[in-house]
Amino acid sequence: MDEKTRLIRSGLQAQSLARTVNPPIQRGSTVLMPNAAALYDDNQLSYGITGLSSPAALQAALAELEGSPDVTLYPSGLAAITGAMMAVLKAGDEVLVVDSAYKPTRRFCDRFLTRFGVTTRYYDPSLDADALLALAGPKTRLILLEAPGSLTFEMQDVPAIAAAANARGILTLIDNTWAAGLLFKPLAHGVTISVQALTKYVGGHSDCFMGSATTMDPVIGDELGNAMWDVGWSVSPDDAYAMLRGLRTLATRLPRHEENGLAVARWLQQRPEVARVLHPALPEDPGHAIWKRDFSGACGLFGVVLKPTSQKSVHAFLDALTLFGLGFSWGGYESLAIHCDPQLKSRSKPLNFEGPLLRLHIGLEAPGDLIADLERGCAALATA
Repeated sequence: MDEKTRLIRSGLQAQSLARTVNPPIQRGSTVLMPNAAALYDDNQLSYGITGLSSPAALQAALAELEGSPDVTLYPSGLAAITGAMMAVLKAGDEVLVVDSAYKPTRRFCDRFLTRFGVTTRYYDPSLDADALLALAGPKTRLILLEAPGSLTFEMQDVPAIAAAANARGILTLIDNTWAAGLLFKPLAHGVTISVQALTKYVGGHSDCFMGSATTMDPVIGDELGNAMWDVGWSVSPDDAYAMLRGLRTLATRLPRHEENGLAVARWLQQRPEVARVLHPALPEDPGHAIWKRDFSGACGLFGVVLKPTSQKSVHAFLDALTLFGLGFSWGGYESLAIHCDPQLKSRSKPLNFEGPLLRLHIGLEAPGDLIADLERGCAALATA
C-alpha cells in the first residue's frame, strides 16, 4: 500500500494491554462494528458518546456507591438535575421545588421549564410530609428535595416525604451533593431519583465537571438514558477517569472534611461576631435529629450567620482571608468562603437571619491554620 495509507492504518491497535490498577482511557467518537449486521443492533455499543472504558468503569463504581444498577452520567451537576427533570416532565406537569434548592435549579425552572408548559411551585423546606403533599394537585408529577438545603442548610424528612409521594404516584428527586452519595442513601429511603454533582466531593480536586442521576425504577432509568441520547449529552473520558480516581479516596477524605468542619464550626459558635452556625451535625441545629437519624456523617460545607453588620464589613472580612479562597464551587481539598445574601433574594419565603450569611467550605488544611485565617477576617470586620 501507499505510504499515506500505511501511515493512517498502522498502529491502530496495541498488540496487548498491560493490566494496570485503573482502566485505560479510550478517546473515540467512532466505534467500529464487527460486521454489517451489528450496525443497527441496539444491543451493540455503536457510538462513543458514552460507554467507553472510563465512563463505563465510573458508572459501575457509582452503582456500588448509590446502590443502584442504573447510573446516567452528565457533563455537570446542573446538567444532571436539569436532564433528570426533562426526562420525566412534560407540558402540563407541575413540579414542587424546595425553596432552599440550588439557585441554578430555580433558574432552570423559572426560565426554561416555564417556556415548555411546566409549572413550578416553591415550598417551605420546614414542611412535613403531610403539609407538603397537601400542596400537590392532580398535575403534580415531581417533588424536588435538597437536604441539607443550599446555603441555608435546612433538613427535610426525606423518607417520610418519599413514602407519602410514592403513595400518591408522585416522583421524587433529590440533590444529594452534600452527602456525596456516601453519607446518605436516598434510593434506600424511597426516593425515585438521586442526583449529585460529581464535580464536588467525588472529583475532590476542583478540576473537572460531571454529574450523575441514579434510580431503582427501570422505567425511569430508561427515560433518563433515552433523554441523555436524545439531547446529546456526553462526558469526557479523561474527566470520567479523574472522577473515578477521586471516587477511590472519597470515603477517606470525607471524614477529614467532617472533622475539620466541625472544629471550625464549634470555634465560630463562640465568636462574638457570629449569631449562629447553620450545620446539621451540630446538636444545636434545628435539623440535627433528622441528620443524626438518616446520615452517617457530615461534609465540610456549612453556613455562618453574622451579627448585624454592613456589606462593607463583610467584604473586609472576606478580603482579609488568605487560606480561604473566594469561590462558588466546593468539595475540593481547599477551603472556600462566599457571601450569600445576594443569592437569597430569589427565595419565596423570607429568611429572618440576624445578619449577613456566609457559606464556608472547610478543606483538608489543618484546622488551626484555618481558624487563624478566620481570626484575621474577624479583625478586619471589626476595624471596618
